[in-house]
Amino acid sequence: MDNVGLGGTGLKVSQLCLGTMQFGWTADEPTAFGVLDAAFESGVTFLDTADVYSRWVEGNPGGVAETILGKWMKQTPGRRDQIVLATKVRGRMGDGPNDEGLSRAHIMRAVEDSLRRLQTDVIDLYQLHAPDPSTPIEETLRTLDDLVHQGKMRYIGCSNFKAWQLMQAMWKSDLHDLTTFSSLQPHYNLLHRGEYEAELQAVCLEYGLGVIPYSPLAGGFLTGKYERGQTPPAGSRGAGSSRMAGYMADDRSWKVLETMLVIAKAHEASLSQVALTWVMRQPGITSPIIGPRSLDQLNDNLAAVNLNLSSTDLEALNQISSGM
Repeated sequence: MDNVGLGGTGLKVSQLCLGTMQFGWTADEPTAFGVLDAAFESGVTFLDTADVYSRWVEGNPGGVAETILGKWMKQTPGRRDQIVLATKVRGRMGDGPNDEGLSRAHIMRAVEDSLRRLQTDVIDLYQLHAPDPSTPIEETLRTLDDLVHQGKMRYIGCSNFKAWQLMQAMWKSDLHDLTTFSSLQPHYNLLHRGEYEAELQAVCLEYGLGVIPYSPLAGGFLTGKYERGQTPPAGSRGAGSSRMAGYMADDRSWKVLETMLVIAKAHEASLSQVALTWVMRQPGITSPIIGPRSLDQLNDNLAAVNLNLSSTDLEALNQISSGM
């Protein structure tokens, strides 16, 4: 597993980033520990989580994935120093009016809660999970700048920002001499290209932002586990997902899978590996986020770093997914 620079920073991260949204949801603590151990031994040192993971599970107050990560890092002395640790803030973490968003009040409390759960003194990359239209971006950025200077975080980033929101934030940082974003975490895969490629890609390339795409496997659709004309199995991530329903109802999605299957067979690779490799080969991409909930899924994903798709393969994938 090679290490790459996070955009224009001097920070080095692994080629793949291990996402933890499944921890405390579809992967219990022992399973999560097994995945973390195997990923770390394979060279994955970039870990991404969020305080809100996984509050959508009944009886889960949020913070469970962070807590699991904290316990795992604490198991081995010195392990924390070998990890690039990223988490996010924005989601609702309680019932009060200030228990969500990007206000100074919420962020100051949220970062202390994340540090406690993660059992660390500093977060390497602290990311805004999504914009907060109710809070001036200057308030958010000044709060993050204060926390960077306090040593609570080293770099800041954002996720799910539109190009104009990203540019506005970077302009405000420059105008007020505040710490600026080092990374963007966009939704990006073969079936969801337009939102990122239309404008965000150019911004990231021009200003040297690291790009950490989430959902590179389109929520599992690009693994080939769903069948045309059939409802996703109960309990699967696709069950009840409007986005998955959209993929399954779109004839273009299945044509992308057909092209992927031809390429995968030619390389004796899995569909997941083809999907991940395509994302890694796109301009400006730093480290796609993988979200395995088992060792088999992890090992399959890790093999993508050794898959060499030809320019012909990439062009075929680009053409079949164009406009998506």
